Amino acid sequence: MKLAFSTLGVPGLPIPDVVRLATTHGYHGVELRAHPEEPVHPGIGAAERADVAAEFKASGIEILGIAGYVRVAAPGDDEPVLAGIRELLDLAHDLGAPFVRVFPGAAPEQSAEEADATAARRLGTAAEYAADLGVRILLETHDSHRTGADAIRVLGLVGHRHVGSLWDVMHTWLGGEQPTATYAALCTYLGYVQVKDIASAEDTTPLPLGAGVLPLAECVELLSRAGWDGWLCWEYEKRWYEGAAPLPELLGAGREHLARLLNESA
Repeated sequence: MKLAFSTLGVPGLPIPDVVRLATTHGYHGVELRAHPEEPVHPGIGAAERADVAAEFKASGIEILGIAGYVRVAAPGDDEPVLAGIRELLDLAHDLGAPFVRVFPGAAPEQSAEEADATAARRLGTAAEYAADLGVRILLETHDSHRTGADAIRVLGLVGHRHVGSLWDVMHTWLGGEQPTATYAALCTYLGYVQVKDIASAEDTTPLPLGAGVLPLAECVELLSRAGWDGWLCWEYEKRWYEGAAPLPELLGAGREHLARLLNESA
């Protein structure tokens, strides 16, 4: 498995500094948070995109994915949602990233059936554009669809190889789902896995990997036993928890912890 971290942990950090952190601490890739407050988002032009792609290529660090905020199950018209997905896909294509992250984002007033059908319809439509660009759309286990069992209801309706899943281990744990059940649901759709750690279900402030309660060792062992060779991406939610320790000083120990888990599971 290859190791990455998300720029959610280093809010607003310039790309050269992000790349430097990855190379210094032995990470293979970076997930780029695509938001207007970040240096990389759909609003940047062709020249800026080329510069970002060149910066990563020169360093040998891969851009794992573009983490967008489109909510595919949300109520409303389809076209703004589809336009948002297309913008993310264009950005990923221009940067050479294989994946785009989207959220479910159903509203409380929607029935599960309505939310699933809405998400599946939009993802199915966007899948053809994704296929043309050679980029895969990943539905994250998050918010209204936080477990693998939730996500597979949508993915099964879509049935397209350019639409897959992103397993966020915190959300499936918060949803009460065992890692074995999550993997069984998502294995044929799995793009990559987001790892993190927290103190409890009540306190989700990000912690160093291994310092909290999330079943990281079990997840890594499960993936290794299955022969899965994709990406583990540390999503440290510094942007939402200003009091959390700075990520740069944790990256080295985090990589060592993941490497230890991988060695123990081999």
